[in-house]
Amino acid sequence: MSDKKEMSDEQWQQQLTEDDYNITRKHGTERAFTGKYWDSKEQGQYNCKCCGEALFLSDTKFDSGTGWPSFFKPIDEQAVAETRDVTLGMERVEVHCNKCDAHLGHVFADGPQPTGQRYCINSASLDLKKDEEE
Repeated sequence: MSDKKEMSDEQWQQQLTEDDYNITRKHGTERAFTGKYWDSKEQGQYNCKCCGEALFLSDTKFDSGTGWPSFFKPIDEQAVAETRDVTLGMERVEVHCNKCDAHLGHVFADGPQPTGQRYCINSASLDLKKDEEE
């Protein structure tokens, strides 16, 4: 992983749409079944919307039925970081980009094998680089 990318709130607001900023920088979430990638079958690499860091590959994406893009593992163990999230009256594990700390979503232990993990990620935090793109 590359060096940390740090920017001020003003700089992030200039770079991102209002929705993308609220989700990635303010720990928001998009409504289920509304994000750009929740049902995408396109092949490629999912990168962080904020800093471009590689996060997930399409061959680890699966239909979880939740309405958010779901993956059973990140592209690399160092790509994402996890923190305890006790908001909304429940305990969950938040997932964020390890390079820029963008909020991505949450990870749950009810995914498919081989990992048993379900990384439930907001489309607004991702940018798909399709395999045919160079």
